[in-house]
Amino acid sequence: MLIHRIFAAVVLIPLVVVVLFFVPLPVFSFTIILVCGLAAWEWAQFFHITKKYLKLIFSFSTVIVLSLLYLIPNSIELKIKLYTVILFLSVIWWLIALLLVVSYPVTAKYWGNSVVIKLLFAFFTLVPFFIGMVKLRSINYNSNFYTGAIWLLYVFMLVWATDTGAYFVGRAFGKRKLAAKVSPGKTLEGFIGGFIFAIGLSVIVYMINQFDIAFSVFFISSLLAILVSVLGDLTESMFKREAGIKDSGHLIPGHGGILDRIDSLTAAVPVFATLAFYLL
Repeated sequence: MLIHRIFAAVVLIPLVVVVLFFVPLPVFSFTIILVCGLAAWEWAQFFHITKKYLKLIFSFSTVIVLSLLYLIPNSIELKIKLYTVILFLSVIWWLIALLLVVSYPVTAKYWGNSVVIKLLFAFFTLVPFFIGMVKLRSINYNSNFYTGAIWLLYVFMLVWATDTGAYFVGRAFGKRKLAAKVSPGKTLEGFIGGFIFAIGLSVIVYMINQFDIAFSVFFISSLLAILVSVLGDLTESMFKREAGIKDSGHLIPGHGGILDRIDSLTAAVPVFATLAFYLL
């Protein structure tokens, strides 16, 4: 399993860097739309959808919605307001997700069999993720092509540091379960290890002086992004447990499917973007 994770990382990290730094914003945006479409294909399992044509309809519908959101001209004020509202609602969604994870499986009886509620869960997971990715990549795009890429890479690094620290510390010292009813493999010790590792990374990165932002805003946004990235992972684990599946897919060796790889990012990216741009 570890060798599979290392191999996948060796392949995926350079690919992510290329997409972040070397493709134009429109190509980047439609690449993320494609990723969200693949994630939607896997999400269909949470509705207990097994027929491929129904999965394809849900996946294609996601791609259409995101494409329409992106293709609204930047000159239209509605686009700015719509993006802002969706990002704010995503913060509320992750607060709700925290309550659902903590109270699982008791509260699952209220949403476990509801297609409408699960559609809302999918919307507020994938759509704000896409908007957050585009907003961060667009920072100073016309004056400096790489500024937004650096911001996004930083958020990715926070998530990777949290995940990596939790994995190794959890394997070495993990004893107490973090959320036994949702994800028995995750431990409190692993969570603390990943958190400390990511916080250390955050301080070091800021000292490099790549971000034109107050330290308090940068640190608080990073801190909450780290915490919510763990929540994103736990939330997807909750959905998989409720659906009776182990992995969302098998596309990435050692990591499962697309959702298994971006679950933490779907929480960290919109929350970081919302805090950094609007709340602090």
